[in-house]
Amino acid sequence: MPATRTILRRGIAAAAALPLLIGALASCGYGSEADESDKAAPAAKGEKLSADTVKLGYFPNLTHATALVGEQEGILQKELGGTQLKSTTFNAGPSEIEALNAGSIDIGFIGPSPAINGFTKSQGKNLRIVAGSASGGVKLVVDPKKIKTLDDLKGKKIATPQLGNTQDVSFLNWIAEKGWKTDAQSGKGDVSVVRSDNKITPDAYKSGSIDGAWVPEPTASKLVALGAKELLDESTLWPDEKFVITHIIVSQKFLKEHPDVVEAVVRGSVKTNAWINANPEKAKASANAKLKALTGKELPAEIIDPAWPSIAFTDDPLATTLQTQAGYAVKAGLLEKPDLSGIYDLSALNKVLKAEGRSEVSDAGLGVK
Repeated sequence: MPATRTILRRGIAAAAALPLLIGALASCGYGSEADESDKAAPAAKGEKLSADTVKLGYFPNLTHATALVGEQEGILQKELGGTQLKSTTFNAGPSEIEALNAGSIDIGFIGPSPAINGFTKSQGKNLRIVAGSASGGVKLVVDPKKIKTLDDLKGKKIATPQLGNTQDVSFLNWIAEKGWKTDAQSGKGDVSVVRSDNKITPDAYKSGSIDGAWVPEPTASKLVALGAKELLDESTLWPDEKFVITHIIVSQKFLKEHPDVVEAVVRGSVKTNAWINANPEKAKASANAKLKALTGKELPAEIIDPAWPSIAFTDDPLATTLQTQAGYAVKAGLLEKPDLSGIYDLSALNKVLKAEGRSEVSDAGLGVK
Protein backbone atom coordinates (compact mmCIF):
# COMPACT_ATOMS: atom_id res chain seq x y z
CA MET A 1 0.00 0.00 0.00
CA PRO A 2 1.42 3.47 -0.84
CA ALA A 3 2.93 5.26 2.16
CA THR A 4 0.39 8.09 1.88
CA ARG A 5 -2.52 5.74 2.28
CA THR A 6 -0.83 3.81 5.05
CA ILE A 7 -0.36 7.01 7.02
CA LEU A 8 -3.88 8.13 6.31
CA ARG A 9 -5.30 4.83 7.52
CA ARG A 10 -3.75 5.75 10.83
CA GLY A 11 -4.42 9.45 10.71
CA ILE A 12 -7.95 9.56 9.41
CA ALA A 13 -9.07 7.63 12.43
CA ALA A 14 -8.27 10.51 14.70
CA ALA A 15 -11.23 12.49 14.60
CA ALA A 16 -12.63 15.10 15.22
CA ALA A 17 -13.39 17.08 14.09
CA LEU A 18 -13.08 16.33 16.14
CA PRO A 19 -11.34 17.98 17.62
CA LEU A 20 -12.80 17.23 17.76
CA LEU A 21 -12.53 17.35 18.68
CA ILE A 22 -12.75 18.48 21.23
CA GLY A 23 -10.16 20.41 23.08
CA ALA A 24 -11.07 17.79 21.31
CA LEU A 25 -8.76 19.36 23.43
CA ALA A 26 -10.97 19.52 25.24
CA SER A 27 -12.78 19.95 21.87
CA CYS A 28 -10.61 17.69 20.38
CA GLY A 29 -7.64 17.35 22.58
CA TYR A 30 -5.84 14.56 20.86
CA GLY A 31 -3.68 12.06 22.71
CA SER A 32 -3.45 8.34 23.12
CA GLU A 33 -4.65 7.87 26.66
CA ALA A 34 -8.05 6.84 27.88
CA ASP A 35 -9.34 8.01 31.25
CA GLU A 36 -11.76 5.63 32.91
CA SER A 37 -13.81 6.83 35.84
CA ASP A 38 -13.44 4.59 38.87
CA LYS A 39 -16.83 5.64 40.10
CA ALA A 40 -19.56 4.38 37.83
CA ALA A 41 -22.91 6.06 38.30
CA PRO A 42 -25.21 4.09 40.57
CA ALA A 43 -27.84 2.18 38.66
CA ALA A 44 -31.14 3.96 38.52
CA LYS A 45 -34.15 2.30 40.02
CA GLY A 46 -35.98 0.32 37.42
CA GLU A 47 -35.97 -2.90 35.51
CA LYS A 48 -32.58 -4.06 34.32
CA LEU A 49 -32.27 -4.57 30.59
CA SER A 50 -30.49 -7.49 28.90
CA ALA A 51 -27.05 -6.33 30.11
CA ASP A 52 -25.90 -5.59 33.66
CA THR A 53 -23.78 -2.69 32.43
CA VAL A 54 -23.13 -0.74 29.25
CA LYS A 55 -19.68 0.75 28.68
CA LEU A 56 -19.76 4.15 27.00
CA GLY A 57 -16.86 6.07 25.46
CA TYR A 58 -16.60 9.73 24.47
CA PHE A 59 -14.25 12.73 24.39
CA PRO A 60 -14.23 15.42 27.11
CA ASN A 61 -15.01 18.18 24.65
CA LEU A 62 -17.89 20.35 23.57
CA THR A 63 -18.68 18.51 20.35
CA HIS A 64 -19.45 15.50 22.56
CA ALA A 65 -21.77 17.51 24.79
CA THR A 66 -24.65 15.07 24.27
CA ALA A 67 -22.65 12.56 26.29
CA LEU A 68 -21.43 15.15 28.79
CA VAL A 69 -24.90 16.50 29.50
CA GLY A 70 -26.59 13.10 29.25
CA GLU A 71 -24.38 11.84 32.06
CA GLN A 72 -24.35 15.02 34.12
CA GLU A 73 -28.15 15.31 34.14
CA GLY A 74 -28.73 11.57 34.60
CA ILE A 75 -30.79 11.33 31.40
CA LEU A 76 -28.87 8.41 29.94
CA GLN A 77 -28.94 6.45 33.19
CA LYS A 78 -32.66 7.06 33.60
CA GLU A 79 -33.38 5.44 30.24
CA LEU A 80 -31.18 2.48 31.14
CA GLY A 81 -33.09 1.79 34.34
CA GLY A 82 -31.32 -0.92 36.33
CA THR A 83 -28.60 -1.37 33.72
CA GLN A 84 -25.55 0.50 34.96
CA LEU A 85 -23.84 3.09 32.74
CA LYS A 86 -20.05 3.04 32.97
CA SER A 87 -18.13 5.65 30.99
CA THR A 88 -14.58 6.09 29.78
CA THR A 89 -13.18 9.23 28.17
CA PHE A 90 -10.69 9.30 25.30
CA ASN A 91 -8.49 11.95 23.76
CA ALA A 92 -8.21 10.43 20.31
CA GLY A 93 -10.30 8.52 17.81
CA PRO A 94 -7.89 5.62 17.29
CA SER A 95 -7.83 4.70 20.97
CA GLU A 96 -11.63 4.76 21.14
CA ILE A 97 -11.92 2.51 18.08
CA GLU A 98 -9.35 0.14 19.60
CA ALA A 99 -11.37 0.04 22.81
CA LEU A 100 -14.54 -0.74 20.85
CA ASN A 101 -12.79 -3.52 18.95
CA ALA A 102 -11.41 -4.96 22.19
CA GLY A 103 -14.76 -4.83 23.97
CA SER A 104 -13.53 -2.28 26.51
CA ILE A 105 -16.45 -0.08 25.47
CA ASP A 106 -19.73 -1.05 23.82
CA ILE A 107 -20.96 2.29 22.50
CA GLY A 108 -19.10 5.48 21.66
CA PHE A 109 -19.53 9.09 20.63
CA ILE A 110 -16.96 9.75 17.90
CA GLY A 111 -16.23 11.76 14.77
CA PRO A 112 -16.80 10.68 11.15
CA SER A 113 -13.22 9.90 10.13
CA PRO A 114 -12.55 7.33 12.91
CA ALA A 115 -15.88 5.67 12.12
CA ILE A 116 -15.07 5.45 8.41
CA ASN A 117 -11.58 4.13 9.07
CA GLY A 118 -12.68 1.63 11.71
CA PHE A 119 -15.45 0.30 9.52
CA THR A 120 -13.32 -0.07 6.39
CA LYS A 121 -10.32 -1.59 8.19
CA SER A 122 -12.59 -4.27 9.65
CA GLN A 123 -14.20 -4.84 6.24
CA GLY A 124 -17.48 -3.65 7.67
CA LYS A 125 -17.56 -6.08 10.59
CA ASN A 126 -16.83 -4.08 13.74
CA LEU A 127 -19.25 -1.17 14.14
CA ARG A 128 -22.49 0.50 13.14
CA ILE A 129 -23.48 4.15 13.36
CA VAL A 130 -26.79 4.20 15.22
CA ALA A 131 -27.56 7.92 15.69
CA GLY A 132 -26.32 11.44 15.21
CA SER A 133 -25.17 13.74 17.98
CA ALA A 134 -23.72 17.03 16.74
CA SER A 135 -23.04 19.14 13.68
CA GLY A 136 -20.66 22.03 13.08
CA GLY A 137 -18.28 23.56 15.59
CA VAL A 138 -15.31 23.84 13.21
CA LYS A 139 -13.72 27.17 12.26
CA LEU A 140 -10.79 28.69 10.42
CA VAL A 141 -9.19 31.24 12.73
CA VAL A 142 -6.16 33.32 11.74
CA ASP A 143 -3.70 35.95 12.85
CA PRO A 144 -5.42 39.16 11.67
CA LYS A 145 -2.06 40.92 11.30
CA LYS A 146 -0.95 38.40 8.68
CA ILE A 147 -4.21 37.27 7.11
CA LYS A 148 -7.12 39.55 6.32
CA THR A 149 -8.91 37.62 3.53
CA LEU A 150 -9.16 33.98 2.50
CA ASP A 151 -6.84 34.66 -0.44
CA ASP A 152 -4.16 35.70 2.05
CA LEU A 153 -3.84 32.08 3.21
CA LYS A 154 -1.56 31.31 0.28
CA GLY A 155 1.99 31.03 1.57
CA LYS A 156 0.90 30.82 5.21
CA LYS A 157 1.15 28.07 7.84
CA ILE A 158 -2.23 26.74 8.99
CA ALA A 159 -2.67 24.05 11.63
CA THR A 160 -5.03 21.08 11.58
CA PRO A 161 -5.30 18.50 14.39
CA GLN A 162 -3.79 15.48 12.65
CA LEU A 163 -2.95 14.10 9.22
CA GLY A 164 -6.11 12.65 7.72
CA ASN A 165 -8.45 13.62 10.54
CA THR A 166 -11.81 15.18 9.74
CA GLN A 167 -10.65 18.79 9.85
CA ASP A 168 -7.43 18.03 7.98
CA VAL A 169 -9.31 16.39 5.11
CA SER A 170 -11.83 19.23 4.93
CA PHE A 171 -9.07 21.83 4.82
CA LEU A 172 -7.16 19.94 2.11
CA ASN A 173 -10.35 19.85 0.08
CA TRP A 174 -10.90 23.59 0.58
CA ILE A 175 -7.32 24.27 -0.59
CA ALA A 176 -7.86 22.16 -3.71
CA GLU A 177 -11.09 23.95 -4.51
CA LYS A 178 -9.20 27.24 -4.37
CA GLY A 179 -7.01 25.86 -7.15
CA TRP A 180 -3.93 25.71 -4.91
CA LYS A 181 -1.58 22.74 -4.60
CA THR A 182 -0.53 21.19 -1.30
CA ASP A 183 0.95 17.73 -0.84
CA ALA A 184 -1.44 15.88 1.43
CA GLN A 185 1.22 13.76 3.13
CA SER A 186 3.88 16.37 3.86
CA GLY A 187 1.55 19.36 4.10
CA LYS A 188 3.93 21.38 1.93
CA GLY A 189 2.69 23.53 -0.92
CA ASP A 190 0.86 26.77 -1.66
CA VAL A 191 -0.49 26.57 1.88
CA SER A 192 1.62 24.84 4.53
CA VAL A 193 -0.62 22.49 6.50
CA VAL A 194 0.89 21.97 9.95
CA ARG A 195 -0.42 18.96 11.87
CA SER A 196 -0.60 20.10 15.48
CA ASP A 197 -2.15 18.43 18.51
CA ASN A 198 -5.06 20.62 19.59
CA LYS A 199 -3.67 20.75 23.11
CA ILE A 200 -0.52 22.55 21.90
CA THR A 201 -1.99 24.57 19.03
CA PRO A 202 -2.63 27.64 21.24
CA ASP A 203 1.04 27.67 22.25
CA ALA A 204 2.06 27.24 18.61
CA TYR A 205 -0.08 30.26 17.74
CA LYS A 206 1.39 32.36 20.55
CA SER A 207 4.92 31.51 19.43
CA GLY A 208 4.16 32.51 15.85
CA SER A 209 5.00 29.07 14.43
CA ILE A 210 1.55 28.94 12.81
CA ASP A 211 -0.50 31.73 11.24
CA GLY A 212 -3.89 30.19 11.93
CA ALA A 213 -5.77 26.93 12.31
CA TRP A 214 -8.72 24.95 10.91
CA VAL A 215 -9.92 23.40 14.15
CA PRO A 216 -12.94 22.35 16.20
CA GLU A 217 -14.33 24.08 19.24
CA PRO A 218 -13.25 25.05 21.77
CA THR A 219 -9.75 25.21 20.23
CA ALA A 220 -10.95 27.86 17.79
CA SER A 221 -12.30 30.06 20.59
CA LYS A 222 -9.11 29.50 22.61
CA LEU A 223 -7.16 30.97 19.69
CA VAL A 224 -9.59 33.87 19.36
CA ALA A 225 -9.04 34.60 23.05
CA LEU A 226 -5.34 34.90 22.19
CA GLY A 227 -6.03 37.48 19.49
CA ALA A 228 -6.89 35.37 16.46
CA LYS A 229 -9.87 36.24 14.26
CA GLU A 230 -12.51 33.89 12.89
CA LEU A 231 -12.28 33.99 9.10
CA LEU A 232 -14.56 31.08 8.14
CA ASP A 233 -17.10 28.81 9.81
CA GLU A 234 -16.94 25.45 8.02
CA SER A 235 -20.70 25.01 8.31
CA THR A 236 -21.13 27.75 5.68
CA LEU A 237 -19.54 25.41 3.14
CA TRP A 238 -22.19 22.71 3.57
CA PRO A 239 -25.79 22.41 2.32
CA ASP A 240 -28.14 23.74 5.01
CA GLU A 241 -24.95 24.55 6.98
CA LYS A 242 -24.97 21.05 8.48
CA PHE A 243 -22.30 18.35 8.56
CA VAL A 244 -21.63 15.55 11.00
CA ILE A 245 -18.96 16.23 13.59
CA THR A 246 -20.05 13.63 16.18
CA HIS A 247 -22.26 10.55 15.94
CA ILE A 248 -22.89 7.40 17.97
CA ILE A 249 -21.31 4.06 17.11
CA VAL A 250 -21.84 0.63 18.64
CA SER A 251 -19.99 -2.65 18.26
CA GLN A 252 -21.93 -5.02 16.04
CA LYS A 253 -21.54 -7.76 18.66
CA PHE A 254 -23.14 -5.65 21.39
CA LEU A 255 -25.89 -4.47 19.05
CA LYS A 256 -26.77 -8.06 18.17
CA GLU A 257 -26.71 -9.28 21.78
CA HIS A 258 -28.28 -6.24 23.50
CA PRO A 259 -30.50 -4.29 21.10
CA ASP A 260 -32.68 -3.12 23.99
CA VAL A 261 -29.68 -1.48 25.70
CA VAL A 262 -28.65 0.22 22.47
CA GLU A 263 -32.20 1.51 22.03
CA ALA A 264 -32.17 2.86 25.59
CA VAL A 265 -28.91 4.75 24.99
CA VAL A 266 -30.25 6.13 21.72
CA ARG A 267 -33.46 7.20 23.48
CA GLY A 268 -31.38 8.87 26.18
CA SER A 269 -29.36 10.69 23.53
CA VAL A 270 -32.51 11.91 21.78
CA LYS A 271 -33.94 13.15 25.07
CA THR A 272 -30.65 14.78 26.00
CA ASN A 273 -30.44 16.65 22.70
CA ALA A 274 -34.03 17.80 23.16
CA TRP A 275 -33.15 19.13 26.63
CA ILE A 276 -29.99 20.82 25.33
CA ASN A 277 -31.89 22.56 22.55
CA ALA A 278 -34.69 23.63 24.88
CA ASN A 279 -32.31 24.85 27.61
CA PRO A 280 -29.13 26.08 25.90
CA GLU A 281 -27.76 28.09 28.82
CA LYS A 282 -28.45 25.37 31.39
CA ALA A 283 -27.01 22.79 29.00
CA LYS A 284 -23.85 24.84 28.48
CA ALA A 285 -23.38 25.04 32.25
CA SER A 286 -24.07 21.32 32.60
CA ALA A 287 -21.50 20.42 29.95
CA ASN A 288 -18.95 22.67 31.62
CA ALA A 289 -19.64 21.11 35.02
CA LYS A 290 -19.01 17.66 33.57
CA LEU A 291 -15.81 18.88 31.91
CA LYS A 292 -14.63 20.15 35.27
CA ALA A 293 -15.41 16.79 36.86
CA LEU A 294 -13.50 14.96 34.13
CA THR A 295 -10.53 17.26 33.58
CA GLY A 296 -10.26 19.22 36.81
CA LYS A 297 -11.17 22.57 35.28
CA GLU A 298 -14.01 24.21 33.43
CA LEU A 299 -13.80 26.35 30.32
CA PRO A 300 -13.81 30.10 31.03
CA ALA A 301 -16.72 32.17 29.75
CA GLU A 302 -14.56 33.88 27.12
CA ILE A 303 -14.07 30.48 25.48
CA ILE A 304 -17.25 28.51 26.07
CA ASP A 305 -19.66 31.39 25.36
CA PRO A 306 -18.63 31.88 21.70
CA ALA A 307 -17.92 28.18 21.13
CA TRP A 308 -21.25 26.77 22.31
CA PRO A 309 -23.61 28.42 19.76
CA SER A 310 -21.56 27.15 16.81
CA ILE A 311 -22.38 23.52 17.62
CA ALA A 312 -25.80 22.18 16.61
CA PHE A 313 -27.08 19.15 18.48
CA THR A 314 -28.96 16.83 16.17
CA ASP A 315 -30.19 13.23 16.25
CA ASP A 316 -29.83 13.00 12.48
CA PRO A 317 -26.42 11.47 11.63
CA LEU A 318 -26.40 13.51 8.39
CA ALA A 319 -25.39 10.46 6.39
CA THR A 320 -24.90 12.24 3.08
CA THR A 321 -22.20 14.41 4.65
CA LEU A 322 -20.35 11.29 5.84
CA GLN A 323 -20.20 10.15 2.22
CA THR A 324 -18.94 13.56 1.17
CA GLN A 325 -16.22 13.59 3.81
CA ALA A 326 -15.04 10.15 2.72
CA GLY A 327 -14.95 11.48 -0.83
CA TYR A 328 -12.73 14.38 0.23
CA ALA A 329 -10.15 11.91 1.60
CA VAL A 330 -10.25 9.89 -1.62
CA LYS A 331 -9.85 13.08 -3.67
CA ALA A 332 -6.81 14.08 -1.62
CA GLY A 333 -5.23 10.69 -2.28
CA LEU A 334 -5.34 9.75 1.38
CA LEU A 335 -7.88 6.96 1.15
CA GLU A 336 -8.90 4.33 -1.34
CA LYS A 337 -12.56 4.56 -2.21
CA PRO A 338 -14.31 2.90 0.75
CA ASP A 339 -17.34 0.65 0.67
CA LEU A 340 -19.57 2.14 3.39
CA SER A 341 -22.55 -0.12 2.72
CA GLY A 342 -23.99 -1.20 6.06
CA ILE A 343 -22.19 1.38 8.18
CA TYR A 344 -25.57 2.64 9.47
CA ASP A 345 -28.28 0.89 11.45
CA LEU A 346 -30.82 3.58 12.28
CA SER A 347 -33.65 1.22 13.22
CA ALA A 348 -33.47 2.04 16.95
CA LEU A 349 -33.21 5.77 16.27
CA ASN A 350 -36.15 5.82 13.89
CA LYS A 351 -38.20 3.75 16.34
CA VAL A 352 -37.48 6.31 19.06
CA LEU A 353 -38.22 9.25 16.77
CA LYS A 354 -41.48 7.70 15.64
CA ALA A 355 -42.53 7.22 19.27
CA GLU A 356 -41.81 10.92 19.81
CA GLY A 357 -44.01 11.83 16.87
CA ARG A 358 -41.04 12.92 14.79
CA SER A 359 -39.98 12.12 11.25
CA GLU A 360 -37.56 9.30 10.54
CA VAL A 361 -34.05 10.12 9.26
CA SER A 362 -32.18 8.71 6.27
CA ASP A 363 -29.11 6.51 6.08
CA ALA A 364 -28.43 7.73 2.51
CA GLY A 365 -28.57 4.17 1.24
CA LEU A 366 -25.73 3.07 3.52
CA GLY A 367 -27.85 1.12 6.00
CA VAL A 368 -27.86 -2.58 6.76
CA LYS A 369 -29.82 -4.56 4.21
